[in-house]
Amino acid sequence: MITVFGSLNVDYIFQVPQLPAPGETVLASNMQVLPGGKGANQAVAAARAGAKVRMVGAVGRDGLSEIALAGLLDAGVDTSAVAQSTKPTGTAAINVDAQGENAITVSSGANLDARGDSLDEKNLTPRTTVLLQMEVPMTAMADLIQRARKKGACIVWNLAPMQSVDLALLKQVDCLIVNEGELNQLHSEFHQTREPNNYSAKDVEQKAWDIFTLTRQSVVVTLGANGTLAVHNNTLLTVPALAISPVDTVGAGDAFTGAFTAALDRGETFPVALRWGNVAGGLACLETGAQSSLPTAAQISEHLAALPGA
Repeated sequence: MITVFGSLNVDYIFQVPQLPAPGETVLASNMQVLPGGKGANQAVAAARAGAKVRMVGAVGRDGLSEIALAGLLDAGVDTSAVAQSTKPTGTAAINVDAQGENAITVSSGANLDARGDSLDEKNLTPRTTVLLQMEVPMTAMADLIQRARKKGACIVWNLAPMQSVDLALLKQVDCLIVNEGELNQLHSEFHQTREPNNYSAKDVEQKAWDIFTLTRQSVVVTLGANGTLAVHNNTLLTVPALAISPVDTVGAGDAFTGAFTAALDRGETFPVALRWGNVAGGLACLETGAQSSLPTAAQISEHLAALPGA
């Protein structure tokens, strides 16, 4: 079973002709209010990909909490460990342009009160996969990671949005998931280097190897249209992206992480799990919304053969 510890939000999604520049006002052609938050998104993604999932986090005692929980409940996620906070439910304002690119502003709200100790100790076992992001307090994440490690659980950490993190904590995690920007930030933090404005695919490979060497844990780097690169068991793995014409890239990273983790949790090999993640991430770009666009296990399975290298 997968236990997701992370954020639950309500997303306000604005369709705009272009992302606003500083000081610019852009008129939206449409607006939607949908459940979101990286934690909830990844929980729904994993559940739709076939996993049994439990969500741990916090929402406010307000009308928005029902919206934040709706997608989880619809996907069959266990929400019994989602606490109520006196702070308002977390929200996000998401601008999506005509090319499907996005810019996001988040108000954490109740997510700041999320606590891993709301999860009963009996639910941390060697058969548990713990999945985390970085939209809840670092102290709470560190506590749950340490508890999960002592119980022998598998730990997957999506370092998004990136913030400073202790190397000793990273070494307790079985798999780190980052995008290119997060990889650069992580690499510069531990190697005290200034990242160049331009870098090559070889630079990305080297940085992934460097982080793997530091942590001795698997490192997965999502590369958007260029697929995924990973260092696992001293081996470099590359998986191409699904060929698509994106409508909305919001939630693509969460779709990858949820489906990848679901595949690992049910015992698939690491390369197969990467392929599941890539297909899910690609399919999520074909519809708007962070959770409404997440594919089912049947949809992912159906498109696996279309992934180059099948």
